[in-house]
Amino acid sequence: MTVSRRSKQWWKQAIIYQIYPASFCDSNGDGMGDLQGIISKLDYIASLGVDVIWVCPMYDSPQVDMGYDISNYEDVYAPYGTLQDMEELIRKTHEKGMKIMLDLVINHTSDKHAWFEESRLSKDSPKRDWYIWRPAKYHPGPPNA
Repeated sequence: MTVSRRSKQWWKQAIIYQIYPASFCDSNGDGMGDLQGIISKLDYIASLGVDVIWVCPMYDSPQVDMGYDISNYEDVYAPYGTLQDMEELIRKTHEKGMKIMLDLVINHTSDKHAWFEESRLSKDSPKRDWYIWRPAKYHPGPPNA
């Protein structure tokens, strides 16, 4: 069976609902949105005719860059929940007939990520070329001058 060109390009017609976990829905009253909060709103989101939920970074992070500074791609930022919560979100999203898309930030990591920490150990590190290293430049004025 051949997959039609139209079905290969489902994303061109899809209604995508972007969710920033920290500000979306707080399920436990701590003042921060979380994965269980997202799960609690899936029926409503599906009722809007949404095809895909797009979840902004939910990976473990020191949160210097609003979660885009990922320190561990294999874990969830603890205030958002657990890996089990993430698995439940994926499963329930699919049960509602929607897809889930995760914001995968691959062009940079946190300086707390194990890859970065290993890369800066020495110039001979096997992960040294995973990052761009340049000598620091000092400019006495503002950075936009």
